[in-house]
Amino acid sequence: MKNNDYHEQQNIKNAVLLRDIMYSLPSFTYAFFRGIEQTTSSKTRIAYAYDLRLFFEFILDHHQHLREKDMTTLVVKDLELVTPDDVEMYLEYLSYYQKKDKNGMVIEHKNTERGKSRKLASLRSFYTYFYKKQKIINNPALLVNLPKIHEKHITRLEIDEVARLLDEVESGHNLTDAQKKYHSRTKERDLAIMTLLLGTGIRVSECVGLNIEDIDFNVDGIRIVRKGGNEVIIYFGEEVEEALLNYLEKRNGISAIEGHDEALFLSLQNKRLSVRSVQNLVKKYAKLVTQLKNISPHKLRSTYGTNLYRETGDIYLVADVLGHKDVNTTKKHYAQLEDERRRKAAKIIRLRKD
Repeated sequence: MKNNDYHEQQNIKNAVLLRDIMYSLPSFTYAFFRGIEQTTSSKTRIAYAYDLRLFFEFILDHHQHLREKDMTTLVVKDLELVTPDDVEMYLEYLSYYQKKDKNGMVIEHKNTERGKSRKLASLRSFYTYFYKKQKIINNPALLVNLPKIHEKHITRLEIDEVARLLDEVESGHNLTDAQKKYHSRTKERDLAIMTLLLGTGIRVSECVGLNIEDIDFNVDGIRIVRKGGNEVIIYFGEEVEEALLNYLEKRNGISAIEGHDEALFLSLQNKRLSVRSVQNLVKKYAKLVTQLKNISPHKLRSTYGTNLYRETGDIYLVADVLGHKDVNTTKKHYAQLEDERRRKAAKIIRLRKD
């Protein structure tokens, strides 16, 4: 099984999930999803579908002219009945609302400015599509300002925390007795995963999608599939090489279940490790190092990006290695480091000697 076969399988699963969600949406939304298929990932389209379903649920509950309608019977012209005020009310509703899950349990939901902004962006894309197609004559979502986003401080591990984290993974010293039983079987795998994430900055989905054949120790590189399906080679250093070689000694002695033979990282059930499993793994070890920081695989990616930028000062290199299509995305994430560098520059120049 090639590396990109894993990602193709994920895309197939996402396509089936999207189809299931779309069955509950108005039929005219199908045209929108067909229209954006070539320019968006399957995960993005699923996010749009969930956002649109939530919007229509709100409108059918609160809009005076649409209350009596069923979601699946809405027509595209019904979109013209929605005003900018309705969209603003929807954004206010997103701050806090309750919904029943499949089991009838009432679940509370909250959205920050960032969550509201993403949902409004989904709505804007949706309305803009039909507006450009001249199916509707107004675009109320475009007349509502995006919520102001307060930039969050980059959560990352400091150099000493990285060292302590890898020490914990290797020793398992502070794990519970129950966790230590599993640690004896997964130590090499866990250390290889953590070292790889911290030493290359790859995404967790790229990590679990790796096959054994995707590693080339002749060039110290791994072949990964980026978001969008592009294959790239990412290079690694000696520490990553050592961790991978140690793990492969053990991995080569494991017989994976059928369909998972080529997977690099296996679960205790000898199946390809899932994204959720790696997220839990990172969280488990990180809690032993820091209680104040909520560390996820993405935060390990930020840690790598931060260290690379500090060492090189090359924002374009960081953007390229992390796979950011737009360098402005990288600049936004590392703006705090830019400010730190400017402050250092101010202290270097002395106008008068003491």
